[in-house]
Amino acid sequence: MSPSKQVAAYLNDHLAGSAAGIDLVKKMCTNYKGTEFGAVLDSLRRDIEADRAALEQVLETLGVTPDAVKQAGGWMLEKLSRIMFDDRVTGSEDLTRLMETEALSLGIEGKLAGWRSLKQLSQSDLGVDLDVLVERARDQRTRLEPFRLDAARRAFA
Repeated sequence: MSPSKQVAAYLNDHLAGSAAGIDLVKKMCTNYKGTEFGAVLDSLRRDIEADRAALEQVLETLGVTPDAVKQAGGWMLEKLSRIMFDDRVTGSEDLTRLMETEALSLGIEGKLAGWRSLKQLSQSDLGVDLDVLVERARDQRTRLEPFRLDAARRAFA
């Protein structure tokens, strides 16, 4: 596999993950609308959508075509999570909230790792400011963490 194919595969995996993350955070925004958690989620949704646009800019800058199969996989993953994160499956609204919040948190961690990995490319101009994106991902995790811990306390009470 040539480096350009490796980069394309890597970017397409992150693009698929970003689609799943956006769908998950939108669902969570609806479920927690009108709460403090809902307000934080809505802010995260806007950030995550901006991050996806930045990732699309990187793909465009590098001439990488989105892979329809990987995008469909990301879509299916999010749809499966709707079953896994259903109160009837988890047995608890609090456990569902914990699992959703952890999935979102893991997605943010993956995105952070992705931005940091892209800084290793020899091409200096990817069309985005990776340092800003790294800091935004760190900020997203910081804003989400108190709600993840609260969900854990409630789920395990």
